[in-house]
Amino acid sequence: MKQTAHYVLDFRETITSLALLKMTQVLREMETDEILEIVIRDPDARTDVLKVIPASFCELIKMELNEDADLCRMHLRKTRRFGP
Repeated sequence: MKQTAHYVLDFRETITSLALLKMTQVLREMETDEILEIVIRDPDARTDVLKVIPASFCELIKMELNEDADLCRMHLRKTRRFGP
């Protein structure tokens, strides 16, 4: 069964610091058990995303790497309230 994302953030052309700020804003607005898909091209941004998101608030449910297109798709499920 394929799960569809409730939110999609496409960071292929976005500066990393701005992308991370937007991602945390979206996570705060999401409800528990909703899914966020993040599309990233920069390998450093991929690492930063995983560092910024506390494992106690989200779980990585799928990561697809397409090396031909230099693209990564991450699917995260929010497991509990994030932020204030």
